[in-house]
Amino acid sequence: MGKNKVQFQKGYSLFAFIKDYGTEAQCRQALSKWRWPDGFRCPDCEPSRHTAVKTRDIYQCTKCHHPASLTSGTIFGHTKLPPAVWFLAIHLITQAKTGISALAPERQIGVSYNTAWAMKQKIMQVMKERDDGNPLGGTVQLDGVYWGGERHGGKRGRGSENKTPFVAAAALDGNGHPVAMNMNVAEGFRPAEIARWAKQHLKPGSLVCPDGLACFSAVTSAGCDHYSIVTDSGPHSVSREEFSWVNTMIGNVKRAINGTYHAINPKHLPRYLAEFCYRFNRRFQLGDMLPRFAFAAARTPPMPGRLLKLAEAYG
Repeated sequence: MGKNKVQFQKGYSLFAFIKDYGTEAQCRQALSKWRWPDGFRCPDCEPSRHTAVKTRDIYQCTKCHHPASLTSGTIFGHTKLPPAVWFLAIHLITQAKTGISALAPERQIGVSYNTAWAMKQKIMQVMKERDDGNPLGGTVQLDGVYWGGERHGGKRGRGSENKTPFVAAAALDGNGHPVAMNMNVAEGFRPAEIARWAKQHLKPGSLVCPDGLACFSAVTSAGCDHYSIVTDSGPHSVSREEFSWVNTMIGNVKRAINGTYHAINPKHLPRYLAEFCYRFNRRFQLGDMLPRFAFAAARTPPMPGRLLKLAEAYG
Protein backbone atom coordinates (compact mmCIF):
# COMPACT_ATOMS: atom_id res chain seq x y z
CA MET A 1 0.00 0.00 0.00
CA GLY A 2 1.42 3.39 -1.01
CA LYS A 3 2.02 6.12 1.52
CA ASN A 4 -0.44 8.98 1.78
CA LYS A 5 1.37 11.91 0.16
CA VAL A 6 -0.28 14.46 2.45
CA GLN A 7 0.51 12.63 5.69
CA PHE A 8 4.09 11.81 4.71
CA GLN A 9 5.06 15.06 3.02
CA LYS A 10 8.23 16.82 4.11
CA GLY A 11 7.68 19.28 6.93
CA TYR A 12 9.75 22.13 8.35
CA SER A 13 12.19 20.55 10.79
CA LEU A 14 13.46 22.06 14.01
CA PHE A 15 17.00 22.03 12.57
CA ALA A 16 15.80 24.07 9.57
CA PHE A 17 14.01 26.47 11.90
CA ILE A 18 17.16 27.00 13.99
CA LYS A 19 19.18 27.63 10.85
CA ASP A 20 16.72 30.25 9.56
CA TYR A 21 15.51 31.83 12.82
CA GLY A 22 17.88 30.65 15.53
CA THR A 23 18.99 34.08 16.67
CA GLU A 24 17.18 37.22 17.79
CA ALA A 25 18.82 39.19 14.99
CA GLN A 26 17.50 36.77 12.34
CA CYS A 27 13.98 36.96 13.75
CA ARG A 28 13.95 40.75 13.96
CA GLN A 29 15.29 41.08 10.42
CA ALA A 30 12.66 38.67 9.07
CA LEU A 31 9.80 40.34 10.96
CA SER A 32 10.91 43.77 9.77
CA LYS A 33 10.88 42.53 6.17
CA TRP A 34 7.42 41.02 6.49
CA ARG A 35 5.93 44.03 8.26
CA TRP A 36 7.59 46.71 6.11
CA PRO A 37 8.54 45.13 2.75
CA ASP A 38 9.43 48.56 1.32
CA GLY A 39 11.01 49.92 4.48
CA PHE A 40 9.56 51.53 7.59
CA ARG A 41 6.21 53.27 7.20
CA CYS A 42 4.77 55.47 9.92
CA PRO A 43 1.53 53.88 11.22
CA ASP A 44 -0.03 57.35 11.60
CA CYS A 45 0.93 59.40 8.54
CA GLU A 46 2.56 56.77 6.25
CA PRO A 47 5.83 58.58 5.34
CA SER A 48 8.94 56.42 5.45
CA ARG A 49 11.45 59.00 6.76
CA HIS A 50 12.36 58.19 10.34
CA THR A 51 15.07 58.12 12.94
CA ALA A 52 16.06 55.12 15.03
CA VAL A 53 16.09 55.60 18.80
CA LYS A 54 18.48 52.80 19.68
CA THR A 55 18.31 53.35 23.44
CA ARG A 56 14.57 52.60 23.38
CA ASP A 57 14.60 50.23 20.39
CA ILE A 58 11.99 52.25 18.50
CA TYR A 59 11.58 54.20 15.26
CA GLN A 60 10.33 57.79 15.24
CA CYS A 61 8.66 59.44 12.26
CA THR A 62 10.43 62.66 11.26
CA LYS A 63 7.11 64.26 10.21
CA CYS A 64 4.63 63.57 13.01
CA HIS A 65 7.18 62.27 15.57
CA HIS A 66 5.03 59.20 16.22
CA PRO A 67 7.12 56.45 17.86
CA ALA A 68 6.73 52.85 16.73
CA SER A 69 8.53 49.65 17.60
CA LEU A 70 8.91 46.57 15.45
CA THR A 71 6.03 44.83 17.26
CA SER A 72 3.73 47.73 18.22
CA GLY A 73 0.36 47.67 16.51
CA THR A 74 0.69 43.95 15.75
CA ILE A 75 -0.42 40.79 17.52
CA PHE A 76 3.05 40.76 19.13
CA GLY A 77 2.41 44.13 20.78
CA HIS A 78 1.93 44.77 24.51
CA THR A 79 4.40 42.04 25.42
CA LYS A 80 7.98 41.95 26.61
CA LEU A 81 8.68 38.70 24.79
CA PRO A 82 11.30 39.03 22.02
CA PRO A 83 10.48 37.93 18.44
CA ALA A 84 12.72 34.85 18.82
CA VAL A 85 10.42 33.47 21.55
CA TRP A 86 7.35 34.22 19.45
CA PHE A 87 8.85 32.54 16.38
CA LEU A 88 9.60 29.33 18.29
CA ALA A 89 6.05 29.23 19.68
CA ILE A 90 4.64 29.78 16.18
CA HIS A 91 6.80 26.99 14.80
CA LEU A 92 5.69 24.52 17.48
CA ILE A 93 2.00 25.32 17.04
CA THR A 94 1.86 25.50 13.23
CA GLN A 95 3.82 22.28 12.70
CA ALA A 96 1.83 20.18 15.20
CA LYS A 97 -0.50 17.93 13.21
CA THR A 98 -3.16 17.57 15.90
CA GLY A 99 -2.43 20.65 17.96
CA ILE A 100 -0.59 21.18 21.25
CA SER A 101 -1.82 22.56 24.56
CA ALA A 102 -0.21 25.58 26.23
CA LEU A 103 1.75 23.19 28.45
CA ALA A 104 4.01 22.30 25.51
CA PRO A 105 5.35 25.82 24.79
CA GLU A 106 5.50 26.43 28.55
CA ARG A 107 7.99 23.58 28.92
CA GLN A 108 9.86 23.93 25.63
CA ILE A 109 10.20 27.73 25.57
CA GLY A 110 10.63 28.26 29.28
CA VAL A 111 7.83 30.72 30.03
CA SER A 112 5.05 30.59 32.63
CA TYR A 113 1.82 28.77 31.85
CA ASN A 114 -0.17 32.03 31.78
CA THR A 115 2.29 33.50 29.27
CA ALA A 116 2.22 30.36 27.11
CA TRP A 117 -1.60 30.31 27.20
CA ALA A 118 -1.83 33.97 26.17
CA MET A 119 0.68 33.41 23.33
CA LYS A 120 -1.30 30.45 22.04
CA GLN A 121 -4.57 32.39 22.15
CA LYS A 122 -3.01 35.26 20.19
CA ILE A 123 -1.52 32.89 17.63
CA MET A 124 -4.89 31.19 17.15
CA GLN A 125 -6.56 34.62 16.83
CA VAL A 126 -4.31 35.39 13.86
CA MET A 127 -5.33 32.07 12.31
CA LYS A 128 -9.01 32.85 12.80
CA GLU A 129 -8.86 36.38 11.38
CA ARG A 130 -6.81 35.22 8.40
CA ASP A 131 -9.19 32.42 7.41
CA ASP A 132 -12.29 34.50 8.14
CA GLY A 133 -11.09 36.73 5.31
CA ASN A 134 -10.94 33.82 2.85
CA PRO A 135 -14.50 32.66 2.06
CA LEU A 136 -15.10 29.20 0.64
CA GLY A 137 -16.25 28.67 -2.93
CA GLY A 138 -17.21 25.94 -5.42
CA THR A 139 -19.07 22.95 -4.04
CA VAL A 140 -19.40 23.21 -0.26
CA GLN A 141 -20.51 20.42 2.06
CA LEU A 142 -22.22 21.91 5.11
CA ASP A 143 -23.29 20.55 8.47
CA GLY A 144 -24.42 21.83 11.84
CA VAL A 145 -22.51 20.47 14.85
CA TYR A 146 -22.57 20.74 18.62
CA TRP A 147 -19.55 20.82 20.88
CA GLY A 148 -19.95 19.51 24.42
CA GLY A 149 -22.19 16.96 26.09
CA GLU A 150 -25.28 17.08 28.22
CA ARG A 151 -24.84 18.40 31.75
CA HIS A 152 -26.07 16.15 34.54
CA GLY A 153 -29.49 17.31 35.64
CA GLY A 154 -29.78 19.85 32.82
CA LYS A 155 -31.68 19.96 29.58
CA ARG A 156 -31.27 17.11 27.13
CA GLY A 157 -30.64 17.11 23.40
CA ARG A 158 -30.04 20.32 21.43
CA GLY A 159 -31.41 22.41 24.27
CA SER A 160 -28.55 21.48 26.60
CA GLU A 161 -26.88 24.59 28.01
CA ASN A 162 -23.55 22.74 27.85
CA LYS A 163 -23.61 22.41 24.07
CA THR A 164 -22.12 25.03 21.75
CA PRO A 165 -23.40 25.03 18.14
CA PHE A 166 -21.00 25.59 15.27
CA VAL A 167 -21.16 25.39 11.49
CA ALA A 168 -18.71 23.10 9.68
CA ALA A 169 -18.05 23.51 5.95
CA ALA A 170 -15.74 21.78 3.48
CA ALA A 171 -15.05 23.17 0.00
CA LEU A 172 -14.36 20.60 -2.73
CA ASP A 173 -12.57 20.88 -6.06
CA GLY A 174 -13.84 19.54 -9.39
CA ASN A 175 -12.63 16.04 -8.51
CA GLY A 176 -14.50 15.97 -5.23
CA HIS A 177 -11.36 16.41 -3.10
CA PRO A 178 -11.31 18.80 -0.12
CA VAL A 179 -9.63 22.14 -0.75
CA ALA A 180 -10.39 24.08 2.42
CA MET A 181 -12.47 23.90 5.58
CA ASN A 182 -14.15 26.41 7.83
CA MET A 183 -15.63 25.97 11.30
CA ASN A 184 -17.26 28.85 13.13
CA VAL A 185 -19.37 29.02 16.27
CA ALA A 186 -22.96 30.12 15.64
CA GLU A 187 -25.64 31.58 17.90
CA GLY A 188 -27.90 28.74 16.86
CA PHE A 189 -29.30 27.04 13.80
CA ARG A 190 -31.75 29.70 12.70
CA PRO A 191 -32.18 31.20 9.20
CA ALA A 192 -30.95 34.66 10.24
CA GLU A 193 -27.79 33.22 11.82
CA ILE A 194 -27.03 30.96 8.84
CA ALA A 195 -27.56 33.89 6.47
CA ARG A 196 -25.07 35.96 8.49
CA TRP A 197 -22.55 33.11 8.45
CA ALA A 198 -22.95 32.52 4.71
CA LYS A 199 -22.43 36.19 3.79
CA GLN A 200 -19.12 36.18 5.64
CA HIS A 201 -17.77 32.72 4.81
CA LEU A 202 -19.14 31.76 1.36
CA LYS A 203 -18.49 33.20 -2.08
CA PRO A 204 -21.56 34.09 -4.15
CA GLY A 205 -22.32 31.40 -6.71
CA SER A 206 -21.17 28.53 -4.49
CA LEU A 207 -23.16 25.30 -4.53
CA VAL A 208 -23.96 24.52 -0.91
CA CYS A 209 -24.97 20.96 -0.02
CA PRO A 210 -26.30 20.63 3.56
CA ASP A 211 -28.67 18.10 5.08
CA GLY A 212 -32.39 18.74 5.27
CA LEU A 213 -32.26 21.19 8.19
CA ALA A 214 -34.54 24.03 7.09
CA CYS A 215 -32.33 26.90 8.30
CA PHE A 216 -29.59 26.05 5.78
CA SER A 217 -31.74 27.28 2.90
CA ALA A 218 -30.82 30.78 4.11
CA VAL A 219 -27.49 30.47 2.26
CA THR A 220 -29.39 31.69 -0.82
CA SER A 221 -29.43 35.17 0.75
CA ALA A 222 -25.66 35.22 0.19
CA GLY A 223 -26.06 34.49 -3.53
CA CYS A 224 -25.35 30.77 -3.18
CA ASP A 225 -27.21 27.82 -4.69
CA HIS A 226 -28.80 25.48 -2.17
CA TYR A 227 -29.14 21.73 -2.72
CA SER A 228 -30.25 19.93 0.43
CA ILE A 229 -29.96 16.19 0.94
CA VAL A 230 -32.35 14.77 3.52
CA THR A 231 -30.69 12.20 5.76
CA ASP A 232 -31.98 9.86 8.41
CA SER A 233 -31.10 10.46 12.04
CA GLY A 234 -28.64 8.24 13.88
CA PRO A 235 -25.19 6.85 13.03
CA HIS A 236 -26.12 6.04 9.42
CA SER A 237 -26.55 9.71 8.62
CA VAL A 238 -22.80 10.39 8.99
CA SER A 239 -21.87 7.66 6.52
CA ARG A 240 -23.56 9.31 3.54
CA GLU A 241 -21.11 9.82 0.68
CA GLU A 242 -22.51 13.29 0.00
CA PHE A 243 -21.14 14.45 3.38
CA SER A 244 -18.08 12.22 3.62
CA TRP A 245 -15.48 14.97 3.74
CA VAL A 246 -17.20 17.35 6.13
CA ASN A 247 -18.05 14.47 8.48
CA THR A 248 -14.46 13.21 8.33
CA MET A 249 -13.17 16.67 9.24
CA ILE A 250 -15.65 17.02 12.10
CA GLY A 251 -14.58 13.65 13.50
CA ASN A 252 -10.86 14.47 13.15
CA VAL A 253 -11.21 17.84 14.87
CA LYS A 254 -13.27 16.49 17.76
CA ARG A 255 -10.83 13.62 18.35
CA ALA A 256 -7.83 15.96 18.19
CA ILE A 257 -9.33 18.48 20.62
CA ASN A 258 -10.42 15.78 23.09
CA GLY A 259 -7.00 14.15 22.90
CA THR A 260 -5.01 17.36 23.28
CA TYR A 261 -6.86 19.58 25.74
CA HIS A 262 -8.12 18.84 29.23
CA ALA A 263 -11.09 21.18 28.70
CA ILE A 264 -12.05 24.19 26.59
CA ASN A 265 -14.16 27.09 27.73
CA PRO A 266 -16.90 27.63 25.09
CA LYS A 267 -15.97 31.32 24.74
CA HIS A 268 -12.54 30.26 23.42
CA LEU A 269 -13.86 27.49 21.14
CA PRO A 270 -13.86 29.67 17.95
CA ARG A 271 -10.09 30.05 18.12
CA TYR A 272 -9.46 26.34 18.75
CA LEU A 273 -11.60 25.43 15.73
CA ALA A 274 -9.78 28.04 13.64
CA GLU A 275 -6.43 26.52 14.60
CA PHE A 276 -7.28 23.19 12.97
CA CYS A 277 -8.84 24.84 9.92
CA TYR A 278 -5.77 27.04 9.39
CA ARG A 279 -3.37 24.09 9.39
CA PHE A 280 -5.62 22.00 7.16
CA ASN A 281 -6.02 24.79 4.62
CA ARG A 282 -2.22 25.07 4.34
CA ARG A 283 -1.33 21.41 4.65
CA PHE A 284 0.55 21.38 1.34
CA GLN A 285 2.88 24.28 2.29
CA LEU A 286 4.37 23.21 5.63
CA GLY A 287 7.72 24.76 4.80
CA ASP A 288 6.12 28.18 4.23
CA MET A 289 3.89 28.05 7.29
CA LEU A 290 5.97 30.32 9.53
CA PRO A 291 6.68 33.18 7.08
CA ARG A 292 3.07 33.17 5.84
CA PHE A 293 1.80 33.25 9.41
CA ALA A 294 4.23 35.97 10.54
CA PHE A 295 3.26 38.11 7.55
CA ALA A 296 -0.39 37.90 8.67
CA ALA A 297 0.50 38.38 12.34
CA ALA A 298 2.31 41.63 11.52
CA ARG A 299 -1.01 42.90 10.11
CA THR A 300 -3.22 41.66 12.95
CA PRO A 301 -3.93 44.28 15.65
CA PRO A 302 -3.06 43.60 19.30
CA MET A 303 -5.47 41.39 21.20
CA PRO A 304 -7.09 43.15 24.17
CA GLY A 305 -6.68 41.67 27.61
CA ARG A 306 -10.42 41.16 28.10
CA LEU A 307 -10.29 38.41 25.48
CA LEU A 308 -7.34 36.77 27.17
CA LYS A 309 -8.87 36.17 30.58
CA LEU A 310 -7.84 32.69 31.60
CA ALA A 311 -10.57 30.09 31.47
CA GLU A 312 -11.42 28.23 34.66
CA ALA A 313 -10.31 24.98 33.05
CA TYR A 314 -6.91 24.85 31.41
CA GLY A 315 -6.78 24.52 27.63
